[in-house]
Amino acid sequence: MTATNWSPSISKTLGPLYLAIADALSADIGAGRLPAGFRLPPQRTLADQLGIDFTTVSRAYAEARKRGLVEGRVGQGTYVRAQPQAAPATAATGIIDMSMNLPPRFDAPELAAQMWGGIADLQASAGLDLLMRYQEAGGSSRDRAAGAAWLAPRLGDLDPGRLLVTPGAQGALLALLGAIAGPGETVCAEALSYPGLLAVARHLRIRVEAEAMDAGGLIPEAFEELCRARAPKALYCTPTLHNPTTATLSLARREQIVAIAREHQVPIIEDDAYGALPARPVAPFAALAPDITYHIAGLAKCVSPALRVAYVVMPSAHGSADLESAVRATAGMASPLTAAIATRWIESGVAQSVLAAIRHEAKLRQAIVAETLPADLVQTDPEGFHAWLRLPDHWTRSDFAARLRSVGIGVVTSDAFSVSGHAEDAVRLGLGAAPDRASLAAGLRTVAELLAQKSTMSAMVV
Repeated sequence: MTATNWSPSISKTLGPLYLAIADALSADIGAGRLPAGFRLPPQRTLADQLGIDFTTVSRAYAEARKRGLVEGRVGQGTYVRAQPQAAPATAATGIIDMSMNLPPRFDAPELAAQMWGGIADLQASAGLDLLMRYQEAGGSSRDRAAGAAWLAPRLGDLDPGRLLVTPGAQGALLALLGAIAGPGETVCAEALSYPGLLAVARHLRIRVEAEAMDAGGLIPEAFEELCRARAPKALYCTPTLHNPTTATLSLARREQIVAIAREHQVPIIEDDAYGALPARPVAPFAALAPDITYHIAGLAKCVSPALRVAYVVMPSAHGSADLESAVRATAGMASPLTAAIATRWIESGVAQSVLAAIRHEAKLRQAIVAETLPADLVQTDPEGFHAWLRLPDHWTRSDFAARLRSVGIGVVTSDAFSVSGHAEDAVRLGLGAAPDRASLAAGLRTVAELLAQKSTMSAMVV
């Protein structure tokens, strides 16, 4: 490719042409088609090639310079800048930190360039107001509409008036629990639950009662028993790709739980952090019982942990006003900047592409789990990106985690998830933190080798 034959593939019907040219340039650089030092065609030459006016190409090159993609050299032309290389994403103290349940990194330079391009486009489309103005506590109307569009495949048509934009799922939980239950009151949750819920409950001095689980997830009869004995203010659960066990509640169990919740007038807080990952998901509680469900859909697991954006669908528009007040009291508002990035990605289709890339990479990483770890000890789901590893009798969870730490592998023991304080000997493995599949395979081989060994700590005679 020479400086006179680069011609970007762009649509003349979607958005400003100068941004389309800058996006195409970013994608070609990200994909390695335009190396550092490559001289771009003169602006008038490119304008003639594309059949557009000179000023549009001039604006495109100026936009590319703003993004740090190119540099102008006096009397020589415009050249592709050397792009900084990211540092390897390995644990600071060793091989891999599987304690973090991150979405897996995908190898798609063009998609990564589109993500960054969408962020850069906000400068032109939103201007200084995005950076210098407060917004509504529950998000702007455009951000709410984008959230409703994102959730439509699982929840159908949504009234954006029922939806709020919150500062991540943790911010949503803090606002919701504080609005639903008071100090000393009770909410119930799976016996193994998201540590963030337990932290919020402790902070608000709310009691959490453990509900029994099996391989299929929350047991409806256990929920009914707690409703009769404790009269909880709410049920909190993660029904799809449960954290940490990966269990997904069947439709039959969900319908039973809805019937019990209605009978005892207990609202459901549905944490749908992983709900976008299954290609054919079971109907969420918010679709089965929208009038009693508070649905939390964070973007951390299915798009980007860096956004810290979650969408909360309320049972009614009236309830949205109450939660908006709670968000205002606890966090002020979700970050308008990250909410705008999420909206941009959703409207442009980039978010859907990222989700597809995460799904694909997760399946490949789950195949490594299936090849490496004993099937009788590991519980997982091919559409998730974590695994629940039950330990053989000769290992305690604390000994196993300590031995793994000594070789640079971090895991989370069952204690972190236990509502009652009593937990089985098991650990959660996050499959997404490894920078690539080869690193993950190496880490899992170490886990498998350790499983087969005896614990020297447990074997000590005292």
